[in-house]
Amino acid sequence: MRLLFIADGRSPIARSWIDYFIDRGDEVHLLTTSSISNGQGFASVENVSVAFSASSPARALASVVPDGGMASHAGSGRMRLRSAARHWFGPLTVAGAARRAREVIERTRPDLVHALRIPFEGMVGAGTGTSAPLILSVWGTDFSLHAGASPGMGRLTRRSLRRADALLADCHSDIGRALEWGYPAGKPVLVVPGNGGVRGDIFHRVDTPPPSPRSRIWLESIPKEAPVVINPRGIRSYVRNDTFFRAIPTILAAYPRTVFVCPGMAGEAEAQSRLEQTNVGRAVRLLPRVKPEEMAALFRRADVSVSPSEHDGTPNTLLEAMACGCFPVAGDLVSVREWIEPGGNGLLVDPSSASSLSEAVIRALGEPSLLDRAVDLNARLVQDWAGYPKVMGKAAAFYADSVRRSAGGR
Repeated sequence: MRLLFIADGRSPIARSWIDYFIDRGDEVHLLTTSSISNGQGFASVENVSVAFSASSPARALASVVPDGGMASHAGSGRMRLRSAARHWFGPLTVAGAARRAREVIERTRPDLVHALRIPFEGMVGAGTGTSAPLILSVWGTDFSLHAGASPGMGRLTRRSLRRADALLADCHSDIGRALEWGYPAGKPVLVVPGNGGVRGDIFHRVDTPPPSPRSRIWLESIPKEAPVVINPRGIRSYVRNDTFFRAIPTILAAYPRTVFVCPGMAGEAEAQSRLEQTNVGRAVRLLPRVKPEEMAALFRRADVSVSPSEHDGTPNTLLEAMACGCFPVAGDLVSVREWIEPGGNGLLVDPSSASSLSEAVIRALGEPSLLDRAVDLNARLVQDWAGYPKVMGKAAAFYADSVRRSAGGR
């Protein structure tokens, strides 16, 4: 097939999905909302700026606003300002981006166009008027966080869903939300993990040597018998890292030797400020962004993985942690309940409550039998429903069906 993806080309999630079709030998074109340095494997790569993705007045505006201390909930004031600017002013950039995308579509003549999230890539795709079938992917916060954030976001979300020929989501609950936001009932849908599933060659339970020198240093710095809790979510406006840091002192009171590992938080002002406020620096490792192989090694060393998120579909890190034998503690969301049975293969918490999170982590660390049972349950669950080759095979068949339906209609 000749495929055109509208996506953030820097996103590991997007690239994991797209690379399957490159490796399969399809002719793959990319319209990226962020510049990329490596276009190897693509038939063409074009840039499109939407919602300040290239030059960001929102970031410039945020840079002159003082933090004013720690925010009372997820994300600093600066992060919330950037999000608000994108929600209110980003929709104004969609029409121009759609004109640019239309030019690319007319030149590449794809069999199928796939936008790998609704804001703002799906909004751009819907505005092109393409005759090729348009597939939209729903990401975890598209409806619960973004769609209702401003009138413009709501209007463009509805237009995108009405225009889409088929829909992909990483949880069943988002299919229901899509129908509420205007996706026509009866049109094709497919529910699969949004990054194409878990790569078993990377995320698995078998312990292997550290994949990089820096990962060896990180792992060797943790005392051998210390319990390890990992927070793999980084800094996101919808992840309650304030809850996570406030829970640490209580967990340390019960298990003083616990080490807390935080990939993607090194150099982040919010993480550093919360660390200083809670005075738990000795027990916390703020790490830079890590590669998938390094994340897998950290998951295998950790006992518990926490995800105190208020908005989500199926977090990729949730499935990856489960595949590596790391016990999941996550925010109690409808989408997460599609994977976690509380007290069976994980625990669910109120993401705004430090006591809820600390009690769950303490329970997990104090019940080895609970962790042991979950390891086998989760390994089977991920293998059966989230293996990368199986998931992407379903996606490829979904593409082919979409192209056939479109050809029949013409």
